[in-house]
Amino acid sequence: MSDKQRLFDELRTLVRVSLQLQERGALMGPLGRAMGEVDGYMRAILDAKLATSAELVRVVAEERARVRGPATRFADSLATA
Repeated sequence: MSDKQRLFDELRTLVRVSLQLQERGALMGPLGRAMGEVDGYMRAILDAKLATSAELVRVVAEERARVRGPATRFADSLATA
C-alpha cells in the first residue's frame, strides 16, 4: 500500500467518525474535536503537498456517500435555488 493510500485511508476513518457523531447527535465538544481533526489532517496533507484539494474532496465525498448515501443534488444548484 502506498503512503498516499494510507493517508487517504486515515482521512476516510476521520471523516466517517465525524459523520457518525453528527448522525448520533453528539455534543459539540466531541463533534467539534472530530471535525477539527479532519480539517487539520487535510490542511497538513495540503501544506505538505502530498495531495491536491481535488483529491481530498473526492475522498471526503466518497466517504460521505458511503455513510449517508448519494448526494441528492449538486452544490452548484444550491446557488441558483
